[in-house]
Amino acid sequence: MKDRTRGGFTRRQLIVTTGAAAAAFAIARPASAADTIKVGFISPRTGPLAGFGETDGYVLDLVRKAIGSGIEVGGKSYAIEIIDQDTQSDPSRAGQLAKDLINNRGIDIMLAISTPETINPVADACEAAGVPCLSTVMPWEAWYFGRGAKPGQPSPFKWTFHFGFGVGEFHKTYVSQWNLVETNKKVGVMYPNDADGNAIRANLAPLLQKDGFTIVDPGAYETGTTDFSSQIALFKQEGVEIINSFPIPPDFATFWRQAAQQGLHRQVKIVQVAKTGLFPSTIEALGPLGKNIGSAAYWHKDFPYKSSIAGVSGPELADGYEAASGKQWTQQLGATLSLLDAGFEVLKKSSDPKSKDAVVKTLAGLNTVTIAGKVDFTSGPVANVSPGPIIGTQWVKSAEGSRFQYDYVVTENATDPNVPVAAKLLPYNG
Repeated sequence: MKDRTRGGFTRRQLIVTTGAAAAAFAIARPASAADTIKVGFISPRTGPLAGFGETDGYVLDLVRKAIGSGIEVGGKSYAIEIIDQDTQSDPSRAGQLAKDLINNRGIDIMLAISTPETINPVADACEAAGVPCLSTVMPWEAWYFGRGAKPGQPSPFKWTFHFGFGVGEFHKTYVSQWNLVETNKKVGVMYPNDADGNAIRANLAPLLQKDGFTIVDPGAYETGTTDFSSQIALFKQEGVEIINSFPIPPDFATFWRQAAQQGLHRQVKIVQVAKTGLFPSTIEALGPLGKNIGSAAYWHKDFPYKSSIAGVSGPELADGYEAASGKQWTQQLGATLSLLDAGFEVLKKSSDPKSKDAVVKTLAGLNTVTIAGKVDFTSGPVANVSPGPIIGTQWVKSAEGSRFQYDYVVTENATDPNVPVAAKLLPYNG
């Protein structure tokens, strides 16, 4: 009796056929391993921080299609392999994924995005291994000082670089935004006990006080707190009219629902939420309490820049995503694409994209424009950092006939006057 598979082939025929197909595939590959640039990409696509990674699949597909069979550097063609990984919002997993991409996948450059919980462990792994790493979407102070750099001392980092907003940008934006509505300038702050919250408390609060704002700080709270009664009672007692918070989405939802139950929302004129107020899904989850929440955008579809790698404008990126997904555009679209813009600009300008020394040298001298604006590592404020804009925004009720519950509008542009202001800031309780 012949040894046959279900399909009627003998096992020997199946092995021969499979082997021939594999050989044909190998011959058809456009480049050898030496001619393939491997790009690691790490972000949170599931878990509590999933809002930051919700649009990454669309952006990665867009870039892969734009690259096609590869890129040319110095007259030589290279295939591109982007290896994307999901941290599941877990810092330990982020570090493990980074080590796997470095040690087992042989990446040439790492791109990491969104929050200290993702970026810092990835950057630390790259610094230890001598792999170029570029990141964005967290306050640069939490990246720089949060990883051990000291004020006034040389940067301890050779391989890791970060671009985007910092405390200085938040300060300019918040002062500009908060002066648009008349208040008593009493600010109730909800800064968690994490890298973001600690950096903001230490650096932003003193700047706001110098500008005449009274900071009412009940102290750092732990992520996952379920009872904010003491903080709410303090804010009511002190008569705060501005709320400023840097929580993960579940924590803000808990806090603000309790605040509404206890009547705090009636006295508050501005609710300025970072981290949570970024995406339509987290605002819609609040129901009517989401209306008129103030936010800040590190990218908006009205930014007047184009992607260098994908060739799309802001409106084209946003409209394309909405058409493909049926969901409302988010600012993360442009942020993720800006990271890929900058990363591929480094590879294209490098004398040898397969040499980590050559890549990091190019990274240190990078001065380019992405879909989110300028990235320039040649001008400070500290080595390895390029600050970027954060623009005042607000979630307002959409016009009748819109597919979406809220419209995300630009209300001030102090950190990038090239971005057009489209709306007047409305009081939260107005």
